[in-house]
Amino acid sequence: MMIVQQDFLRKLKDFGLNSYESKLWTALLSRGISTAGELSDIAGVPRSRCYDVLESLEKKGFIITKLGKPIKYIAIEPSEVVERVKKRVKLDSDKQIEMLGELEGSSVLEELNALHTQGVDMVEPADLTGSVKGRNNIHNHMEHMIKNAKKDILIMTSADGLARKLDALKKSLKKAHERGVDIRVAAPLTDKNKVVIEDFKKYISFKNIDTMSGRFMLVDGEHTTFMLLDDSKVHPSYDAAVWARTPFFTNTIKALFQSIWKKE
Repeated sequence: MMIVQQDFLRKLKDFGLNSYESKLWTALLSRGISTAGELSDIAGVPRSRCYDVLESLEKKGFIITKLGKPIKYIAIEPSEVVERVKKRVKLDSDKQIEMLGELEGSSVLEELNALHTQGVDMVEPADLTGSVKGRNNIHNHMEHMIKNAKKDILIMTSADGLARKLDALKKSLKKAHERGVDIRVAAPLTDKNKVVIEDFKKYISFKNIDTMSGRFMLVDGEHTTFMLLDDSKVHPSYDAAVWARTPFFTNTIKALFQSIWKKE
């Protein structure tokens, strides 16, 4: 029996193969050409499953069936397999994008949006809160808030957080500005991030603050997302935030932000 390390077999999932497919394909690669029975013995795959799995590998373009008796199988070189997998993934991706594009303007999406609106209207305001974990997820959530902004976006962040947010949110912030949304950002402006913000001054107003620290974003006096931890002391994957849809709390924080903004 051929011994193949489990972590190596797990990596073959990137090729779109399950456990049995990985074992049989690597077994065939080691032989070049072989019968189902031989491959079963080498790979440790039950003989009753071999033909189905080999048929699946053939459909995916990993092997070729050699005509004759007994039936034998020929391995295709891995570099060619990689090209085939890339083409298949791209084709599947293109189909998914096309399908989603058709969904955007369909009555199905309108019905789903209507259901969501109806559901939100029935939810108590106190229930419209949630936690977000991990810096990438936080940025994704903030981007969603920005995309739905209609009046204003107010952000307070750290010196390092300023550069990160501008990089992660630049496209959605620019589009918000083009919709007429007022965007203001308060953060410590250092020699390092002053260079970063130069390109954003056309559509974002910046305020230097060094007397207090905080990380949050307010949208339209209704939505608040505030970070719970000091970003200089936490790993990005452990960063955490809380989102709340609450005009009462959001406008309280907004008043604090505006008082800081007015100070010289």
